[in-house]
Amino acid sequence: MTARAPWIDALHSRLGLWRSLLIYHGIPGRRARLRRFYRRFVPAGGLAFDVGAHTGNRLQAFLELGARVVAVEPQPALSARLARRFAPAVQAGRVVLFEGALGRAEGRAPLFASPRTPTVATLSGDFVARAGASASFRGVRWQPGPSVAVGTLDALIAQHGVPDFVKIDVEGFEPEVLMGLSQALPALSFEFVPAVRDLALACVDRLEALAGPGRYRYAVSLGEQLRLRPPEGLNAAALRAWLGALPEGAPSGDVHAWLAG
Repeated sequence: MTARAPWIDALHSRLGLWRSLLIYHGIPGRRARLRRFYRRFVPAGGLAFDVGAHTGNRLQAFLELGARVVAVEPQPALSARLARRFAPAVQAGRVVLFEGALGRAEGRAPLFASPRTPTVATLSGDFVARAGASASFRGVRWQPGPSVAVGTLDALIAQHGVPDFVKIDVEGFEPEVLMGLSQALPALSFEFVPAVRDLALACVDRLEALAGPGRYRYAVSLGEQLRLRPPEGLNAAALRAWLGALPEGAPSGDVHAWLAG
C-alpha cells in the first residue's frame, strides 16, 4: 500500500480546523449566548479552568465575563493558535496557557488526535476503541499523536488557586482528570457520550466522593444548546437514572455540577 503524502494530512488538518472555527465561532449570537449561559458559574473577578480549550470559544466567554482563565490544551497547533489569539490577555496576566493534558498523576502520555476533526483529542485508548458506537464520533479517524505533558487539577490549584468553575472536555478522559483532584470545587462540567456513559457515571461517583453524598446538584446541556435541564438541577441518583435510560444513539452533551447551599 502506498503511503499517503504528508501534505494530504496537512490539508485535512487545516480544513478540519477551519470547519471547527466555523462551528464554534462563526454562528451569529453564539458569544452572547455563551456569556449568558456561563454567568451563573463564572463571576467577574473569578477564576475558571478550561480543560480542553480547543479553539478557545469557552475561554473567550470566561474572559468576557471578567474572569482569569487557566487554559489547558494538549494539541500543539491549537495551543499555538490560542497563544496568538489571546496574547494580550496572556501578557496582562488574565490567561495562563498550559500546553498539555490533565490526568490522575503528572508525567507524559501519548495523545490520540484526528486531523479532520482537530477539536477532538484524547489520552484514552479505551475511548478511541469504544466511541465509534456513538453517532457523534463515528466519523472521527483517530491517529497516534505526540507524547504530551500531563498535569493534574491539584497541581493547577496549588499554582493558581481554587477555581470557581472548571470545564472539562477531554473525550473520555474526564474520570482520570477528576482522579487528579482531591477537593470539592464550587462548580464544574464534564462531557457525557451515551455510548460510553459509564465514564460519566464514574465522574458522578468521583464528585460525590469528593464532596460527600448529596452536596452536588447536576443538570445537563445537550450538544451546543447551552440550556440546563432542569435548571434547578438533580441529585446524583436522579442523574444516574437519567444517564442510564439514554438510548445509545442519543446526543452527547455536558453534565454541569454545582455545590448546593
